[in-house]
Amino acid sequence: MLLAALFFAVATLYASVGHAGASGYIAAMALLDFAPEQVRPTALALNLLVGGIGLLRWWRGGHVRWRNVLPFVLASAPAAFFAAQVDLPRESFSLLLGIVLLAAALGVFRHAARAEQEDHETAGRRVPWLPGLAVGAGIGVLSGLTGTGGAIFLTPLLLFARWMPTREASGTSVAFVWINSLTGLAGLLHATGSLPPMLPLWLGVVALGALLGSQLGLHWLPVRGLRRALGVVLLIAAAKLLFA
Repeated sequence: MLLAALFFAVATLYASVGHAGASGYIAAMALLDFAPEQVRPTALALNLLVGGIGLLRWWRGGHVRWRNVLPFVLASAPAAFFAAQVDLPRESFSLLLGIVLLAAALGVFRHAARAEQEDHETAGRRVPWLPGLAVGAGIGVLSGLTGTGGAIFLTPLLLFARWMPTREASGTSVAFVWINSLTGLAGLLHATGSLPPMLPLWLGVVALGALLGSQLGLHWLPVRGLRRALGVVLLIAAAKLLFA
């Protein structure tokens, strides 16, 4: 039940910024000494449901442009499938990613005050194909290796590259994370993984969190608040990687 409460909190916070919460679920499971062989498949299964709810709501809110999603998912889906089957020593890898996410969080906080102006300047832009494919492939590999959906890497990059406004970046990320989680989970279960018997309870809990969080991101949080919530999500993900 404690783990279910943590999952609900993670799903609510992450869904508010267009993420599905895998890094937070992983941190919660590590904190409670969850069986290591079930951590990644459980996180991706929860990601799949939260990402699916978020995708539907952000798309209905008009913040998912499939033309901008396509370059990322075309390259990331196969990369995530195959990378999920690779088992690497995690220490140095996690340290590097944690530092990158910490820097991204600080950048998001620093730019939050200019969110409205930047959103106005980036409205209607298109993601260039070749950079989008390269970014998608790289994040797909990271997603498969870490057991996350990849949105923690994609959203700050979209904002720093100024490819789209804040809410569209969240909508793009949730579409990306759902497809990535589907292929990553398929690859992981194909290789080894198993799912715990408590999964149906946890799925119900994170579904409620996804509904509440997406309502926050779509309607209740101003753009500055949305970026600051993203900064908090990135800090949690960085802490998980640096101190797990």
